[in-house]
Amino acid sequence: MNIIFFAHPSFIEHQSMPRFAKFLAEGMHQRGHDVDIWSPDAKALKWRAPQSFRKWLGYIDQFYFFPKQVRKRLKKAPEDTLYVFTDHALGPWVPMVTNRPHVIHCHDFLAQKSALSMIPENPTSWTGRQYQKLIRWGYSKGRHFISVSKKTQQDLHDFLPDLPMSSEVIYNGLNQLFVPQKITEARHIFGKYIGINLENGYILHVGGNQWYKNRKGIIEIYDAWRDNFNASLPLILIGEKPSESLVLRQNGSQYKQDIHFISNVSDEIVRKAYAGASVFLFPSLAEGFGWPIAEAMASGCPVITTNETPMTEVADTAGFYVDKRPFNDLGVLEWSLQAAKVLDQVVSLSAFDREAAVVKGLENAKRFDQKRALDKIEESYRNIFNNWKS
Repeated sequence: MNIIFFAHPSFIEHQSMPRFAKFLAEGMHQRGHDVDIWSPDAKALKWRAPQSFRKWLGYIDQFYFFPKQVRKRLKKAPEDTLYVFTDHALGPWVPMVTNRPHVIHCHDFLAQKSALSMIPENPTSWTGRQYQKLIRWGYSKGRHFISVSKKTQQDLHDFLPDLPMSSEVIYNGLNQLFVPQKITEARHIFGKYIGINLENGYILHVGGNQWYKNRKGIIEIYDAWRDNFNASLPLILIGEKPSESLVLRQNGSQYKQDIHFISNVSDEIVRKAYAGASVFLFPSLAEGFGWPIAEAMASGCPVITTNETPMTEVADTAGFYVDKRPFNDLGVLEWSLQAAKVLDQVVSLSAFDREAAVVKGLENAKRFDQKRALDKIEESYRNIFNNWKS
């Protein structure tokens, strides 16, 4: 089968979607399929212009140059081709192939919901609302969909005017080998790398500055834990450099000397961080899937996450849960205290109970095996293509 993947450009800020496209393309190539990736090139972005205009130059590349390129390529594309959109946010290009075999991968609809004022934590500008409207118009023309979680699938169905011809859920596969390691060794290596003594353990978070990652809430939980329990493990947050507001929140903490933001680390160091952590704290407000939950569990680390889908879908019975942070700041003190109690419960687990939690997490993480995910995706691709031609 010939498979063409539509992907986000490599010049976008976040690289998770280009990595997902590469994951799919390499997986299908290894299975004997002919693959190609179509994504906008940085043409306008090479023009000399002030930094403030670069976003708009990127839009020119995506909405002017790329469609022209696609139309030319479609004229030469083999008839036995399946067109795969690696993200529903690529919706504007879906109408170009609705009369050909196609499928759309869906990750999360947080931006779509925000544009309709369904998420008060993330207000959207007028231009952002118009952009999301264009995306929705595009993917609504699609007929076949694959969602990363049942939550994402339900959101998709809520946005579509009618149920599609096919819609299935295929969980993501971990794109790295996350396995348990010797805790003392992992802590030593990670601690030496960041220059902190971690031999007694640490609380870990992995994620960016996106509103839904709730990094502010993590510090609130940490402060409540330190205020109310006799413990003093450091808090390590791996990911993007903290925003200005996060730095202010850190500096306002009584325990700021024990709160560490770590950026630009290798995948190997991240694996060490997971393996050596006392607990992985992931109180997201929302997710499409929640990769770090599965990564931490596969690394042998107990996970605390939010008692909301899809986090509960990924962590299942192997996770420890806290409520979602309230939007109204009046309830934050009580929320952070209750979450701190859960944090202390996990940190204080006996060796026997911790091992039981780790084993349960490892078993749960097997659901997100990379080969299993690719096998199911390939089967879905074949069914869509064969049914289209029949």
